[in-house]
Amino acid sequence: MSLRRPFDAERALRLAAQTFEIEARALNALAARQGAGFAGAVRAMLECGGRVVVMGMGKSGHVGKKIAATLASTGTPAFFVHPAEASHGDLGMVMSGDVVLAISNSGESDELAAILPAMRRIGVTLVGMTGNAESTLARHADLVISSAVDQEACPLNLAPTASTTAQMALGDALAVALLDARGFREEDFARSHPGGSLGRKLLMLVRDLMRSGDAVPRVTARASFTTLLREMTNKGLGFTAVADAEGRPVGIFTDGDLRRLIERGADLRTLTADEVMHRGPKLVRDDALAVDAADVMERHSVTSVLVVDTAGALVGALNSNDLMRAKVI
Repeated sequence: MSLRRPFDAERALRLAAQTFEIEARALNALAARQGAGFAGAVRAMLECGGRVVVMGMGKSGHVGKKIAATLASTGTPAFFVHPAEASHGDLGMVMSGDVVLAISNSGESDELAAILPAMRRIGVTLVGMTGNAESTLARHADLVISSAVDQEACPLNLAPTASTTAQMALGDALAVALLDARGFREEDFARSHPGGSLGRKLLMLVRDLMRSGDAVPRVTARASFTTLLREMTNKGLGFTAVADAEGRPVGIFTDGDLRRLIERGADLRTLTADEVMHRGPKLVRDDALAVDAADVMERHSVTSVLVVDTAGALVGALNSNDLMRAKVI
């Protein structure tokens, strides 16, 4: 074993810059290497009646797992199968009609080569992603995507570095081309990520979070101030809606309105809801996105909104605490 050289910070930074430069050149050159093979692979995956099965050994396998995950999260059903495990039963996961994306820089991976004939018998479309157009993988593949690079970033030109970066970028390019062809939207992405912040923002509706039924504080316009105050206190939301005879909200009365009345020295016993309510309350539809309700609150500097149905009838109430508990804001 060679002796470890003394650490040199400047040398480390030079090597980092060199690595970035080599890998950037590899990616820039990648576009010119693509053609019918890449386009054909996108079409095969788009028209696939089954799944996209990604395979690869070693570093190509690690990249393959990421590619499969990216495809699956952007509308293309995909999963990873380890080539060595495929020889011992996992090939049963692959079915006729699937598209197999086999990744190997050399194209001569023993584990992949061993199962190529079996995959041909199954009746899959085999896409080879390789840096060697004359390799065993390339010869067996229906479609070939070139991942060739001129050199690795490794100073010894041995460790997979630029080549795995190229593979990763090609996987992203496949996913982007496929999601574009499918008309994949933010809403579709959110459905694949229901536990994430994007999922909460794009999937959660106001009706999923609003207070409804008896939990909604409401009085009629003719209600006495005592009745109004009792309703607001009992429901604990810091406000009460004022609705007309048809159940449509015509006003709102809040804790802030109460403080202002007290400061003015108003005789509260003589007042009615119609006289003290704030007209033109902020409304959202129950089928609106919760994030849209948050936007209404922010734009108008309010902490609560009333919720109406398609007919304009009061059906719920929502405040900023409800949105924070659901992690919408």
